[in-house]
Amino acid sequence: MGTDRETELRVLRESDWDRWYDVLYRAFGASAAPPEERELDKSLTEFDRSLAAWDGDAIVGTTGAFSFRMTAPGGTAVPAAGVTMVSVAATHRRRGVLTSMMRRQLDDVRALGEPVAVLTASEPAIYGRFGYGAATFRTAAEIDTSRVTLSLPPGVDDVRLRYAAPADVLDACEAVYAALVPLRPGMLARRPGWERAGLLDPESERGGASALQCAVAERDGEVTGYVRFSTRIGWGESGHDGTVQLKDLAALDPVTEAALWRFLFGIDLMTTLSVRSRPLDDAWRYLVSDPRRCRPRLKDDAYVRLVDVGAALSARTYQAPVDVVLEVEDTFCPWNAGRWRLTGDPKGASCERTADAADLSLTVRELGASYLGGVTLLSLAAAGRVRELRPGALTEASVAFGSPVAPWLPHGF
Repeated sequence: MGTDRETELRVLRESDWDRWYDVLYRAFGASAAPPEERELDKSLTEFDRSLAAWDGDAIVGTTGAFSFRMTAPGGTAVPAAGVTMVSVAATHRRRGVLTSMMRRQLDDVRALGEPVAVLTASEPAIYGRFGYGAATFRTAAEIDTSRVTLSLPPGVDDVRLRYAAPADVLDACEAVYAALVPLRPGMLARRPGWERAGLLDPESERGGASALQCAVAERDGEVTGYVRFSTRIGWGESGHDGTVQLKDLAALDPVTEAALWRFLFGIDLMTTLSVRSRPLDDAWRYLVSDPRRCRPRLKDDAYVRLVDVGAALSARTYQAPVDVVLEVEDTFCPWNAGRWRLTGDPKGASCERTADAADLSLTVRELGASYLGGVTLLSLAAAGRVRELRPGALTEASVAFGSPVAPWLPHGF
C-alpha cells in the first residue's frame, strides 16, 4: 500500500529497527535516546505490528502497536492496540504518509480482532480525523508542602514504610499494580517485559534530580502499596527549597495511600511535591488542607478509537439499563457507519446492527471519548457533538455510559 508513487509501507524487519528508531527519535526533536531506553524499546517492539514508510532506501515514517488488554467499565479486560512510535520525517509532510499508516494500521487491528485502539498524543489536534477521541484526563500539580497539610484517616500510623532499591521490590510492586488494574477503566494489564519500564531512569534525563528511589508500604506483613520518586535539592536565601518528583504511586487501600502521601510530604529539605500524572479523582485532592497551593492542572491523556463498534460496545457493561439506537458516522473506518442498537446493564451488553430509527447521532470519535466513562455524552451534546433524536435518549445513554471512578492511564507506552 503506497502513499504516493515514491513511498510504500512495509512491515518492520528487525534488521531495520535501528534506522527506524533513529527516524522516530529525530522527529521528536532529539538526536539519540539514552542507551538503556533504546534497549528497552527494542525489546518491547512487536515487529509484526510495526510499519515503516519507505521512500526509495530511506525510512520516512514510523508507527507501531502493542498488544494490550485495557480495563473497560465493569472491569472487563478488552483487547486493545496500543498505538505508538508514530512519526513522519519533516521532508515528507503533507504527502499522505501519516494517513496511509493510520489506514493500514486500523485495517490490521481489525483483522486481529481488537475492538479498540488507544494512544497518547504528542499533538492532540492530529488524531481526531482518524476517529480518536480524548477519553481520559490526568492531573498534574506543584504542591507547596511547606504550607499544605494533610487530613489523614485513622490507622495511618499502623502502616510500615521502608526504603528499598526499586529493582529489589519490583515483583511486590507489580503485584499491587496488577490488583488495581480491574478496578479502574483505562488501566492496562502489563505484558512481560513492561515491568522494566517503571524502573527506567537514565541519568541523562534526570535534570539534576537524584536516581530513582522507592518506598514500600506494608500492613500485617504484606506489601499494600509503593511509591517511586526522585528528589532535587535546592537552596534559596531562606534555606532549603528542594522538590520531590513523584513518578508512580499505588495502594490497595485508602489508609496505605494516605500513608504514602504523608511520606512524600515529610521528606527532609523538600518544600515542593511535583505531581505529573494522577487520576482526576485521586485521593490527595481530598486530603490536602489548601488545594489552591497545590496548583492543579488538567491535561488530556488517552485517546480511544473504536475499531469495531459492535464488539467494543458489547465488551463493556453499563452502570444503568440502556436501550438506545446509535446512528454512527465513521468516514475513516466505514464498516462502523450506520445504526447500532445497544442494550445493556451492569451485568452485560449487546450491540447489533439495526434498521430501527436512531435515538442519538454521533461520530465514532464521540464514542471513543465516552467509551471509558469519563467523558459524558451530555457534555459532548452540549458542545454540539451529539444529537438527540428521541427525547430522553441522551440522558439515558449518558448515565449508562458513566463510570463510578475516573478512567486513567498510568501505564505509558
